[in-house]
Amino acid sequence: MTRIIADISVSLDGFVTGPDPGPLNGLGTGGEALHTWAFSDDPDDRRVLREATARSGAVVLGRHLFDVVDGPKGWDDKVGYGAGEVGAPAFVVVTSSPPDSVRTANLDWTFVTTGLSDAVTAARERAESASADSGQDLDVILMGGGATVRSALEAGLVDALTLHLAPVVLGAGTPLFTGGASLTLVQRSVISTSTATHLTYDVLG
Repeated sequence: MTRIIADISVSLDGFVTGPDPGPLNGLGTGGEALHTWAFSDDPDDRRVLREATARSGAVVLGRHLFDVVDGPKGWDDKVGYGAGEVGAPAFVVVTSSPPDSVRTANLDWTFVTTGLSDAVTAARERAESASADSGQDLDVILMGGGATVRSALEAGLVDALTLHLAPVVLGAGTPLFTGGASLTLVQRSVISTSTATHLTYDVLG
């Protein structure tokens, strides 16, 4: 069964980027510390990353994040989704207007202009098709940015939430939560390493 999983790194004070993020500085000032775990040699960090990538049938992201990963300092053959496993899933971008061109044209991009719910539906269809081809259940991963994950949670579109809690206080940046709708979560797993605490919850509403 295909699930919708929001998966994002966050600081101890609740930010998913540092201050002043932009296309050339996607994680903002100091925000690189959020993703230290993704490049760690710790076997538990590697397992978390490997398992998340392996279960990805399709990935949803917002337009701001797309502009970062497709920008001149974004993904390449060595750095990308899954830290080196670029191109495995389909990518679905929520946007009001598709870009005129795509630098990372080797990846499978779909641009949805009719809202987040339709983007998640399109991604689910891609993930279910990939599941049928592979013979295993694959999920839709909501990788961000923060506004996309937050909106999906508030709209009730998410089945599970995985947070990679980095041991850093950024002080400012893009918050994951902004005091919107309440959520009921059930903790399913906790994996602690020197670079992050990986937390997974079922989202009940």
